Amino acid sequence: MTKIYSLRELQATINENPKKWRPLVLTNGCFDLLHVGHVRYLQIAKSLGKSLVVGVNSDQSVRQIKPQPTNSPPRPIIPEQQRTEVLAALTAVDAAVVFSETTAVELIKALQPDIYAKGGDYTLESLPEAKTTQSYGGKIELITVEIPTSTSEIIRKISCSGS
Repeated sequence: MTKIYSLRELQATINENPKKWRPLVLTNGCFDLLHVGHVRYLQIAKSLGKSLVVGVNSDQSVRQIKPQPTNSPPRPIIPEQQRTEVLAALTAVDAAVVFSETTAVELIKALQPDIYAKGGDYTLESLPEAKTTQSYGGKIELITVEIPTSTSEIIRKISCSGS
């Protein structure tokens, strides 16, 4: 059984069996190079509810939101299908869905998660999805970053070591 869904498939699956899925936790991101910070973050997010859905930024949206530094390869490094498959293989992840917008607002509108989780490097004021989540009574959880690890920094280190 796959854990990778289109948005329509995921909506139908959740609606068919809400007791299996709710309270539903949603998080999202690029997850370009999966690292221990991501794994721990996803484990904590999963513990907040019954199921964890991860929205994965499409390649196009990653290109729009991530800076393209000089002397580094363009982002994303890993294509969306592969990033999604790796995330879906994690025990903490119950479903993964690719979305093409630069924010998860439309994903939140469609799934109406009970809890929307993001890293503690965000604040409610800086979170573009906050108002949408709060509009239907959803809860927002900002998860403390246990191990500050940056994909962009990893890419920078790899790029510098190869020169």
